[in-house]
Amino acid sequence: MATGPATWEYRDDHYEEFGRTYFRRYGDGLLSSIGLGTYLGEPTDDVDEGYEAAILRALECGSNVIDTAINYRCQRSERVVGRSLERTDVDRDAIFVATKGGFVPFDGERPDDPGEYVRETYVEPGLVDREDLVAGSHCIAPDYIEDQLDRSLENLDTHVDLYYVHNPETQLRERSRETVYDQLEATFVRLEERAAAGDLSHYGVATWEAFRIPEDHPSYLSIGEIVERARAASREAGTGGTHFRAIQLPFNVAMADAFTVASQPGPEGPQSVLQFATEAGLNVFTSASIAQGELTNDLPEDVATVLEGDSPVQRAINFARSAPGVTTSLVGTSRPEHVEENVDAGRFDPLGASTFDDLFVGPG
Repeated sequence: MATGPATWEYRDDHYEEFGRTYFRRYGDGLLSSIGLGTYLGEPTDDVDEGYEAAILRALECGSNVIDTAINYRCQRSERVVGRSLERTDVDRDAIFVATKGGFVPFDGERPDDPGEYVRETYVEPGLVDREDLVAGSHCIAPDYIEDQLDRSLENLDTHVDLYYVHNPETQLRERSRETVYDQLEATFVRLEERAAAGDLSHYGVATWEAFRIPEDHPSYLSIGEIVERARAASREAGTGGTHFRAIQLPFNVAMADAFTVASQPGPEGPQSVLQFATEAGLNVFTSASIAQGELTNDLPEDVATVLEGDSPVQRAINFARSAPGVTTSLVGTSRPEHVEENVDAGRFDPLGASTFDDLFVGPG
């Protein structure tokens, strides 16, 4: 698992290659502000090989954050992360591995009949109660999430540094907000217990829209309420302090809602989720940093002129990691040459807080 001393040593090996604040605090350790995502691509051997090469190159280049999920590419992404960790010369304790559970994963390839697969693999054996399954593909009940954690540990063949409950707002399609909070709390109790047992270091929630939309939106969830539920879970589990540590959400030039929308209640009125997270001491990991490739060619002129970087991709990455409160911006790729370009964005300084504020004026 990632440790403070090992991540500091990793930083010492690489920091001279990068601009200011490239490495950022996570507990008593340090993480690179550019990480590798593993979402994109078909579930094929060729893509597996590309991801393995990309992960190995990222670790060599100075990026020590790897993000995956059990449902990415039919569990293949987790498995290739596990194989890469076995092959790399970088100390495992210097590498931060995050994964997620919530969406029902296939195994190796997409089945001909996904509904039958879910029924035979999860519902009939009792791993998923049919009433807990939303849209035929999503579940966050405690027993199910624990099963998924066990499968992730097997796929990765390593300790999980950060385990996310994946897109809990999906449950709101069929359940009330209060019911979703209750189920999250019950699942957090289980994750607190698994953290105490040493299977994971921390947990959090990975979302797509829940935290960056107005309170009256059907997919809205309150991060403040979720934090309170995590604290209650810690008390019930008797772990002496919550292991809830981080959130993940999309953030880029075209989707800056996490900074611009006052979506969360604060002590002095509504505030953005990034401001809330900063004040609550939560780490923030951003996904879709280049909008899944849409920002690889052009950026708005007013943004491009103030960002440093040799390409639109690098400037887009530097925008994402410049936002106040962001620990790491994730960029998905299975091509080593793209990894090098992405990580090289860190050789430039991010925007200062005042410049970022002037560029994208936040709420209030």
